[in-house]
Amino acid sequence: MKEKKDLNIVFMGTPEFAVTILEKLIKEEYNIKAVVTAPDRPAGRGRKLKGSAVKECAIANDLPVLQPTSLKDESFIEELKQCKADLFIVVAFRMLPEIVWKIPAMGTFNLHGSLLPQYRGAAPINWAVINGETETGVTTFFIDEKIDTGEILKHDTMTIGENETAGQLHDRMMVLGAQTVVDTVEMIRKGEANPQPQSEKDLKLAPKISKQDCLLDLDQAIVKIHNFIRGMSPYPTAWIKLQHIESKEEKTLKIFSSEVVNSENGKPLKLIKEEKKLLLTTPNGALDLKEVQLQGKKRLDAKSFLAGFPVDEWQIITE
Repeated sequence: MKEKKDLNIVFMGTPEFAVTILEKLIKEEYNIKAVVTAPDRPAGRGRKLKGSAVKECAIANDLPVLQPTSLKDESFIEELKQCKADLFIVVAFRMLPEIVWKIPAMGTFNLHGSLLPQYRGAAPINWAVINGETETGVTTFFIDEKIDTGEILKHDTMTIGENETAGQLHDRMMVLGAQTVVDTVEMIRKGEANPQPQSEKDLKLAPKISKQDCLLDLDQAIVKIHNFIRGMSPYPTAWIKLQHIESKEEKTLKIFSSEVVNSENGKPLKLIKEEKKLLLTTPNGALDLKEVQLQGKKRLDAKSFLAGFPVDEWQIITE
């Protein structure tokens, strides 16, 4: 049996979510032979090239970094083979071609932000919240030819708070996921892994979300509106459209967090200032809006927003 430090790993990931997992593997003293991440991209007003969060972490820990434009590039494939890795670990990265995931002798596994087979796809955290789930989790599974369909190695569950946003859940899930990955590595290292095939029954999917999908449907039940706001926060963010009653000027208002006030029927569609609260009333109930952002302005808590915005001069318009 190999000691921990003798297990050679190639880690693949790009965003902040993957950083926590990489840092955990480093802390546990696994031998990271290379880190694979996305090419540098223009960022900021100056559009200067900037490396991914995973790249910054790798450099800070003196780890070799590979940034292929194409995952099928022959020189990249050769670099991977030269790493002589026992295991590839993938967290929030691109779909790997078979020629890549078949390289390591112990296999390639991925960490996914849901309890597979539920919520396969690009946005599992968002859709679990949008759909009002009270429980979710993380799954490690061996990669195969299709997306998120490989044999499951480990599930770990976590609850979702009734007012918790996708962003808050994301941050908690990073910590859980880091431990799940280490536990999975140890199962594989010790020969104790027992991969199980995924069911294909009654699946809920998690497709990619675009900004165009974020306009609130205010005809829905108030709890569904609330869940949609939570599931879209902090990005790409749910929004409504406002129109000035006199000038007819239109602005969008992003909504980052809310709480259900009541689910009574028959109220008009309106933004209301009630003491220091910003309420959104609908025919199916009302929400207490906690954080919002007016088009062209900064993100503010409700109290600060109300101090500079006359809600009684604006009306909600629907498309």
